[in-house]
Amino acid sequence: MPKTSGRQQQTTKPGQDKKSDNVEPLSQSVIGEQLHPDWLQSGSIFGAISQGAIAFLLENGKIFRVGEGEEIFAYGDPGDSFFIVCQGAVDFYKQHQGDYAYTRTALPGGEVGFVAMIALHEHVGRAVAREDSIVLEITSALFAELHEKHPFDFGIMTLNLARDLARVVRKLSNILVENSIRH
Repeated sequence: MPKTSGRQQQTTKPGQDKKSDNVEPLSQSVIGEQLHPDWLQSGSIFGAISQGAIAFLLENGKIFRVGEGEEIFAYGDPGDSFFIVCQGAVDFYKQHQGDYAYTRTALPGGEVGFVAMIALHEHVGRAVAREDSIVLEITSALFAELHEKHPFDFGIMTLNLARDLARVVRKLSNILVENSIRH
């Protein structure tokens, strides 16, 4: 396994300590070929962030190829990281009283898990790959390190994450209003 900045690429399931057959870490050569900073900048979370900051996150984050149907995180898992979809699509299902309801799909440039990390609580649902996907896991420690080493980019990324979150809140509030009007 290649080492980057003193960190070893993770070989276990995102957010987990046990191995999963359907999730595989990506080598640095594959990352360089498939996840070029120019392309990533076109996504909502990486928009307007410098290539240097994106390269820092790619080198120090945990990047996984996730198979269709593979769970990225489960209800109750620690919310100490979030995941940016680099390729593919990831569905989020909110858990409520033992049942799950689909709430959204994160496409390339979108994220899942940021709310749990920023709110300092466990995940309140599950994230599942809708199709074969590549995700970048950003831990709270890496997010803090981004703030220290790339403060301007951290500010832009935080704005992008807040804007993305605001869009989700607006969409979900529209669904609530539509459902209350119908009933």
